[in-house]
This record gives sequence, structure tokens and C-alpha cells, in this order.
Amino acid sequence: MPDAFRELPPGIRPRTMMARGGHLRSQYMETAEAIYMSSGYVYRTAEEAESAFAHEGSRFVYSRYANPTVSMFEERLRLLEGAEGCSATASGMAAVFAALASQVKAGDRVVASRALFNSCNYIITQILPRYGVVTELVDGADLAAWQRALAPGVKAVFCESPANPTLELVDLAAVAELTHRAGGVFVVDNVFATPLLQRPMQLGADIVVYSATKHIDGQGRSLGGAVLGGEKFMRETLRPFLRHTGPALSPFNAWLLLKGIETLPLRVEAMSRSAAEVAAFLERQAKVMRVLYPGLESHPQHGLARRQMSGGGSLLALSVTGGKAGAFRLQNALKLIEISNNLGDSKSLITHPATTTHHRFKSEERDALGIDDGLVRLSVGLEDPADLIADLDQALQAV
Repeated sequence: MPDAFRELPPGIRPRTMMARGGHLRSQYMETAEAIYMSSGYVYRTAEEAESAFAHEGSRFVYSRYANPTVSMFEERLRLLEGAEGCSATASGMAAVFAALASQVKAGDRVVASRALFNSCNYIITQILPRYGVVTELVDGADLAAWQRALAPGVKAVFCESPANPTLELVDLAAVAELTHRAGGVFVVDNVFATPLLQRPMQLGADIVVYSATKHIDGQGRSLGGAVLGGEKFMRETLRPFLRHTGPALSPFNAWLLLKGIETLPLRVEAMSRSAAEVAAFLERQAKVMRVLYPGLESHPQHGLARRQMSGGGSLLALSVTGGKAGAFRLQNALKLIEISNNLGDSKSLITHPATTTHHRFKSEERDALGIDDGLVRLSVGLEDPADLIADLDQALQAV
């Protein structure tokens, strides 16, 4: 929207970009980004109002369409991702729905990986079919399954990689090639990896979505989401959909997310280092049957993780003995790590997917996804890893 973003020197590095990118200063030349808490904007003349609507995007007209603070967040994330365009949404699920619903119609096919967050699964299996969209789920780790599903042609393909909660990976470059060969658009939910540890567009993805609520805010303060993609898709397909359906991001939330991006590399780097230490500790414990973390050599797709990710991330999953009872005893015995279904936070959080984030799934569906009753998902925060390990060590005694 605006053409007055502060110019950055060429070749600027990501950490500098996250602190400086997308700054739109007012006439007051403020240091921090301004919060424009305005729903609408005024015009000096009726002719100016007419021109603003005739030349769409030439200026701010209504904050459901665009807002200066929201535009700054979009521009900063766009620069970080290396995308042509970015549109913010009120939540991560609004971003996922808009990325898919904006481009499909009755009779179109959508293929997605089976390992999905509960709400993503609901969009694919329940909402889109109500409007005549044909959907199919496949084993995301099986390229032959992707090839069979995409052979008849496809409009859109969707996956999470790493997936929630089992950290299953999808070979993004291979699925991108299969999608394009089938005439489709490849949409990747990159929330677990963040744009710092994985760049889906560099691997062939057309659209990337985020729940900015997670690592981008990273401090449990704000909901938010974002869709990034090519300028043509953003201009002709996504933005009209967002404009007329209204999942607009609050300017205040956009400001919080801008502040979150400034410290994103510091947080993700520290959290990922700690997660690797915690995962290595858990792998040695007798009451832990398995640990799922892309940075561990024991992860079934560790080789793929090394090819398409620059780090293991801050999320891991572990299965403890004793099933649901064992998982509950572990959670209830923790003194530092807290029980919450959120993730990517500066505080370490743990949840039991079978009874929280994936409770809607039938038991046989959870079994197929590897979500056993003893599985818990751990989001590692900014605490000292030695303290987290000590907390898990004492809690495991209760299992």
C-alpha cells in the first residue's frame, strides 16, 4: 500500500532487517513504530475521496482494507520471508482458511497431508467440502502417495512441515514439483520452523502461511496471522477475499507483532539450542519410549530435516510409559514447565494432544498419525535448559 517505507541499504542481513525493515514514519519522526488505532480516514475534498476509491490502493481508506501499522508488519515479514507480497490476518487459522478458500470453488480438488493441526484438518475435511470442493488426505511422508493423489490434477495442495504435534516432515521441494506438474498451487504452513529455520518458497512453495501468535509474537500477548505469496496472487485473489470477508488484524496486535519480529532471531536461536539439549536428555530416559525432534539423528526424517531446515526448532514431542495416565502424571508433576496448548512462547509449555489440540480426532485417526495416549508436545522457551531438564527429570519420577 504505502510507497514511503524507509529504504534499507542493499544486501542487508536478516537480523538487521527484522529490527529495521518496513518502518513507516509519520511527520513526527518517531523512533518506534506508531500505533494507528483508527478504523477510518478522512479526505480533504469529495474529489479526493472519489480518487481514493477509483485508484484502489493509492491511500488508506478503511482499516479493514489496510492500516499503516498493519502495513508495517506486513512489509517487515515480507522482507524476512523474501516474498513478493504479504497480507496479515486476525489469526493463524484465518490465514490458512483465506489462503485456501480464496482460490477454490465447487468442483476443485484440494490435497493435503494427513498430519495436520485439528483446525486445519477441520477446514480441509469439513468446511471446504460443504462448498463442493473435493478434498483428499495423504501420508505426507510418502511421495508415492502424493504422486497418486495429484495424478488427476489439483487446484491447491496444503501441508504443515514440521507437522503438529508429531514433527513429521514433508519433502517440500518434491511435493512442490508434483503440485506444479498437476497444475496446482502449493501452500505450506511454516509455523513450527519459522522463516528463520526454513524457507518454503526457496523450495518451490507458492504460498506460505503463519500463525504469528506463535514465535513471531512469542510472548503470549497477541493473536495474528499472515499469508505470503506472489504479487499476482495477492492482488487478484487473496486481497479481494480478505477485503470483503474481513479477517483484519488489529493495529495494536500488529504493533505487538512488529516488536516480536525484532527479537525473533535471538529467541528462536536460543530456544532451538535448548530444545536440542532437552531432546537429547529425554532420549536417554527409561520412561520415555520415543522422542520426536528433527534435530535428533533418531528422527525418522533427520536427513530430510538437514536438507530443508537450518535447525531443529523449538518444538519436540515425547511418548512416556503408562499411556494417558503417565502423560497426565508427567504434566501434573512439573513445577516450572506449564500446561498450555499454545506454542512458540518465551515460556516453556506442554500439552497432551490426544485430549487437547487433537481431541476431535477418532482414536484410529490419532493412531495413524502417531499420536498415542502417552504423547505430549513440548514447546521449549527461553529458560535455562538445565532448569528445564531438572524439571523434566523430577517429573518423570511420577510416571
